[in-house]
Amino acid sequence: MKLTPLEPWIARKIGQTQFARADLKRYQLEKLRETIQLARTKSLFYRQHFANAPHDLATLDDLAQFPFTTAQDIRALPLLFLCTSQDDIHRVVTLDTSGTTGNPKRIYFTRDDQELTIDFFCVGMSTFTDPGDMVLILLPCERPGSVGDLLALALGRIGVRAIEYGHGKDERATLDVLAREKVTGIVGTPTQVLALARQPNASALRLKSVLLSTDHMPNAIVNAIERAWNCTVYNHYGMTEMGLGGGVECEARRGYHLREADMFFEIVNPQTGKPVAEGETGEVVFTTLTRRGMPLIRYRTGDLSRFIPGSCPCGTTLKSLARITTRLDGFVRLGESFITMADLDEAIFPIEGVLNFAATLTDEEFKITTRVVPGLETHAIPAIHIALESIPAIARAHLNINVLAQMPQGNWGKRTIVDRRSGANR
Repeated sequence: MKLTPLEPWIARKIGQTQFARADLKRYQLEKLRETIQLARTKSLFYRQHFANAPHDLATLDDLAQFPFTTAQDIRALPLLFLCTSQDDIHRVVTLDTSGTTGNPKRIYFTRDDQELTIDFFCVGMSTFTDPGDMVLILLPCERPGSVGDLLALALGRIGVRAIEYGHGKDERATLDVLAREKVTGIVGTPTQVLALARQPNASALRLKSVLLSTDHMPNAIVNAIERAWNCTVYNHYGMTEMGLGGGVECEARRGYHLREADMFFEIVNPQTGKPVAEGETGEVVFTTLTRRGMPLIRYRTGDLSRFIPGSCPCGTTLKSLARITTRLDGFVRLGESFITMADLDEAIFPIEGVLNFAATLTDEEFKITTRVVPGLETHAIPAIHIALESIPAIARAHLNINVLAQMPQGNWGKRTIVDRRSGANR
């Protein structure tokens, strides 16, 4: 099994010829001190936010004495986070969060900040791509500095050809491109790639690898894609606030190896904010170490995960972050129990012909709107009913289940259970 390329890359970034955890910790402490000093000096937000925080760090553990940064902080006055002139900002990403009222989040990047992302994409993609490969990018590509654009630049630097295809294309046309251009790899969202893999005649193609990103990666989708194309599916963890890239799986696919020279990660108890014990599940919190335009310190992601104890089978001693399967706001109460989108994913996606679905909960019913391969609706809809009734939380709630096969193409981003019940029923 090949060692994750992130290990030698991080060793070089911290000025070492070989990776050692002790060297990384010293580097992270130095960069944390620099970042906090930069934020206190240049950022109007952090100058006030850290008024009662310690003046310096003696150890990495001391970071826990600093207050968290939240999404609401960014929404309120994003320009107050800047540590550089607006003239130095190369890219601004506006994030409209579904179901959230008020201002959107705006994340600012300098050219050098985006270069850090390209550098990470280069090493991350080298885990499963080689010079001469052809990769189809099914992520936003239209604007310079968008995730697809940065990924294409990174692939070019490692000798991999890239097709910037983007979202929302007809599946049959996309399959034609895969065949005509002899594509060896795909980067896209889980449901979009699944919709390709389950098209008639898709199994005639053969790929080397698929990288899934931007949303939870259900095991059922991984299995379906790997069966269709005889390939290996990998998972990437990132968010815009991280600079788009946070971590990527190695050949062991045991969890994400993280950009530990560019970010410092913590797992904290969501209620108390205190660090949890090694291996315990909590909320993922990160601090940027090398960003200068808009550094973020102790940013609460809302994602739930844990650090996996022990070394990875690939041989690295880099941390392994367990796959993200849900968020703090992803739990929907049903009576005395909870249900998540991950529960629905693992129940519905194994059903033949299902390409995507949306879930809406009202006072009257639990509605599943699906997109199914044409001709398989009469099989899929009854199977979805049975699958949902087999989920204990749904069975105990005695919900009226309504399954419809009328979901339009698209909706490739993050998916959540839309809860439209009255407050008394939540």
